This record gives sequence, C-alpha cells and structure tokens, in this order.
Amino acid sequence: MPIPEFIVELRRHVGHAPLWLVAATAVVLRDQQVLLVQRSDNHAWTPVTGIVDPGENPADTAVREVLEEAGIHATASRLAWVHVTRPIVYANGDQTQYLDHVFRMDWIAGEPFAADDENLAARWFDLSSMPDMSADMHRRIELAGDENPNVPTVFESISP
Repeated sequence: MPIPEFIVELRRHVGHAPLWLVAATAVVLRDQQVLLVQRSDNHAWTPVTGIVDPGENPADTAVREVLEEAGIHATASRLAWVHVTRPIVYANGDQTQYLDHVFRMDWIAGEPFAADDENLAARWFDLSSMPDMSADMHRRIELAGDENPNVPTVFESISP
C-alpha cells in the first residue's frame, strides 16, 4: 500500500518508532447495502479506510478515499464514532496507532471497482450477508448504519 509522503519523511527522522496518526473510515451505504473493499495486503474485507493528510478535514479524507479506492462518489452525512485503534506493527517494523473517525457516507454515484493497488476488489454487500471481517470493522459498520444513534455519555476505549 502506498505510504503518504509526509509519513515517509517522518519515518526518516523517527525510524520504526510509534507514530500517532489520524485516520478516517468511510462506511458507504446504499439502500440496505454497504460498500466493502478487499485489501491487497491481507485480503480482508473492510470499509474504505485512509490516513488524513496534514491540514485535511477527516470528512474530506473519507470522501477522497472512497473515490480513490473504489471509484464511488459519496458524501459524509454524519460522524458515527471516534476511537483509538490498537497499536499496529507493520511487516517492515513500522509502529503506529490511529485516532479513527468513522463516517456514515451516503452513496451519490458510481459502481465500485478496485480503483488503485490498495485493493483487490470493491463491491456492495447486503448488510444482512457481509463477508467475514474483524469485530472492530463490524462495529464501525454497525455504528454508521444506526438510524437512531444516541449521543454516547461514555467513550469506549481499549487497552493496548
């Protein structure tokens, strides 16, 4: 997967040390379907995810990533969840953790396809018959798809 240039530059200074990054997850919904992409690195089916560029609004990141990765035009209709991911260690030894903004996205136009080399496939799945995926990704879809979201009084957290 391509690494944003600003992260390449940071890595020149910090090596493999942990980086705290901002991310966006775009849960695109159309009727009773959700857009999922199959990642090329681990073959997992997930909503579209991406790293927020310096100075970029996370909602704009979600819109941009959906177009870049799946060829779909969508708009962010609401912020569904903000959470901290577990620490991640990539195959090259880079360590990171993300402050992830999960957006409910409304489909505007286009049919999905793997629009870049980050994904092997992109397609619509019925919400009632999604492929196997992590509990974390299920949670993102569940919260974005909630038609009557409650404002949380306690923020969820996970232990590293």
